[in-house]
Amino acid sequence: MPTSFSLDPLDIISVQIPHHFRCPISLELMRDPVTVCTGQTYDRPSIEAWVATGNTTCPVTRVPLTDFTLIPNHTLRRLIQDWCVANSSFGVQRIPTPKQPADPVLVRTLLTQAGSGPYSLRVSAVRRLRALARESDKNRSVIIAAHNAREVLMSIAFADVGSELRHDSLALLSLLALTEEECVRVASDSERVRFLVDLLFHSSIDVRVNSAAIIENVVAGIRDAELRAEISTADGVFDGVVGILNYPFIHPRGLKIGVKALFALCLVKQHRHRAVAAGAVEALIDRLAEFEKCDSERALATVELLCRIPSGCAAFESHALTVPLLVKIILKISGRATEYAAGALLSVCSASERAQRDAVAAGVLTQLLLLVQSDCTERAKRKAQMLLKLLRDSWPDDYIAKSDDFAGSDVVLF
Repeated sequence: MPTSFSLDPLDIISVQIPHHFRCPISLELMRDPVTVCTGQTYDRPSIEAWVATGNTTCPVTRVPLTDFTLIPNHTLRRLIQDWCVANSSFGVQRIPTPKQPADPVLVRTLLTQAGSGPYSLRVSAVRRLRALARESDKNRSVIIAAHNAREVLMSIAFADVGSELRHDSLALLSLLALTEEECVRVASDSERVRFLVDLLFHSSIDVRVNSAAIIENVVAGIRDAELRAEISTADGVFDGVVGILNYPFIHPRGLKIGVKALFALCLVKQHRHRAVAAGAVEALIDRLAEFEKCDSERALATVELLCRIPSGCAAFESHALTVPLLVKIILKISGRATEYAAGALLSVCSASERAQRDAVAAGVLTQLLLLVQSDCTERAKRKAQMLLKLLRDSWPDDYIAKSDDFAGSDVVLF
């Protein structure tokens, strides 16, 4: 049984937790108590982690677990909730009633109903599965673990059935990670690829986003470079993905999926010009301020990729907001974002003297001097040093003097 444990926040405020309310594994207040076949009760995350690491015995009794079913202990959970309420004056918050994971038997039943039978019943079954999948990662794992779940859904999504059923099946598939074998089966079938690309132009933005999610999943899940390249050559695929980014209203999932799909497609170097021709440069710059952190990193990585080809570099240079935005991003979002922004600036400024002047006017010198003294990645610092060297002739006199403050850095020793 583990001997190390973290200090429960309740211990910090000196509240005495009843012994039987503590999980025997974590020694913390249980929030989702479940009972195993030996009769012992544990907090669900703790016992699941115990079993996931290969343990097959009960942590307390050391008796072999002959059945890994976890039965919710509703009575104990209610007692814990009542105790939390009784101690609320001490800062104890009532634990929420946990949502139970989807019943595997119910999932299998719904998959069977989705695969055959009356059309309305099939649609209803897929929608119930989709609702379960959207609730939690645990539910998605239960669905994926069901026998032939993704195979059933793929057979529906790419079959000649009603559009409602196909679209709902695709929506569910977009929430589930496909195996490499399944990705290959989609990518190697030109009719399936064509179907997905056509859906990128559907009247419903949700259908378009779900299709883009599957395209991204497929492209990212294939190791065969030639097969990935075939998808990026499909007529309209870049236009469709860029169209999602350009959707006139803020659609958070659309932005997330759109930039993931665009990045995956742009990893195929020989077809990046297609992204530029489809308006990816304008879409990325115009939406850059609206991405969440991880999506900003991916968007900036895509910007740097497109800056590596002449047409992409020229398109970014001609957009009035490119240089000011990239300069502003340095040291603002994350180390990776800074690295990608510095790399993109290096490419644009290397190709254009006007971009160099714009960068200096936007305050890039101060940003770069701070960057090389920061704890950012070595690649980010290296790009910053190269950019500083490139801009050396553009340094105003006051920056030349200011650079003496950085005498410990290679930046000023060109």
